[in-house]
Amino acid sequence: MLLLDSSDQNLRKAGSAIAEGKIVVIPTETVYGLGADAFNPDAVVRVFEAKNRPTFDPLIVHIASADAMETVARTIPRKARLLAEALWPGPLTLVMPKRGEIPDIVTAGLDTVGVRCPAHPVARKIIEYSGTAVAAPSANPFGYISPTTAVHVVRQLGDRVDMIVDGGPCTVGVESTVIDMTHETPIVLRPGGMPLERIQELVGDLAFPEKNLKAFASPGQLKSHYAPHANLLLFSQGALSGIDAATVPPNSAAIAFDAEGARLLQQKGCFAWVYVLSGKGDMREAAARLFAIMHTADESGFQALFAERVPETGLGRAINDRLYRASKKS
Repeated sequence: MLLLDSSDQNLRKAGSAIAEGKIVVIPTETVYGLGADAFNPDAVVRVFEAKNRPTFDPLIVHIASADAMETVARTIPRKARLLAEALWPGPLTLVMPKRGEIPDIVTAGLDTVGVRCPAHPVARKIIEYSGTAVAAPSANPFGYISPTTAVHVVRQLGDRVDMIVDGGPCTVGVESTVIDMTHETPIVLRPGGMPLERIQELVGDLAFPEKNLKAFASPGQLKSHYAPHANLLLFSQGALSGIDAATVPPNSAAIAFDAEGARLLQQKGCFAWVYVLSGKGDMREAAARLFAIMHTADESGFQALFAERVPETGLGRAINDRLYRASKKS
């Protein structure tokens, strides 16, 4: 495994490696992705093997610019083109009918494909130099915390990948918002780094999928995902400060949204450490720090993590979604 900085020479090397069928970790604004040539099924199989990821979970295909949509999508709905023109590059994945050249292993046999143009300039350069589209799930073992630094990737995947390009910490820190564009009213498959309010400004109403779907139309729809080793216990907004200290196991930590929430939890005296998503209550900063805090808590060996939901606005939906999927459920 090679760990490379983001010099142009190394980006060309990473692009060439992808074109040769190797798997390369690339930085994006959301999380680090494990990339392979989206048109090479053998390379894509290596991604699934490295992550120990079930093949029923489809991958997102990354492109260097909106102009490349036609190389991946068979048809491009009007609203999808509108969103791409306004919000790409950015943390938004659009699900559209796929071209036949996209292998079934990429889409879990579905006739649709999730497509994204990342905002990170390093990611776009690597994709451009590869000369192809890049299928890239998060660069972590399946079901575990997504990586937001190259160090996270080294610790979790190590020699299971051919190359890692270090592009610095991810600025968004949660995965992309995924929207199914194959219906007249677009369907939200996963809340993420693009606020739903911004999408609604452009295309109007959004719908949400029916529960208990047997097939997953996009990544990140499993009930349990993004999980730390410690048991994460999730509470409703504001409820954690009222918890009975006697019920908190030894060697437990808490995650607070802002400085005031942290102060209230510290006063309980029952947590070995209290992490703060954003001292000033900034939702963007909170999203960017969420996975990094989970990684740090794991490295500290805490037995349990206590967290509460953040306000359900903007990126708060994505933060709550990740906290729920990472939490212990009865």
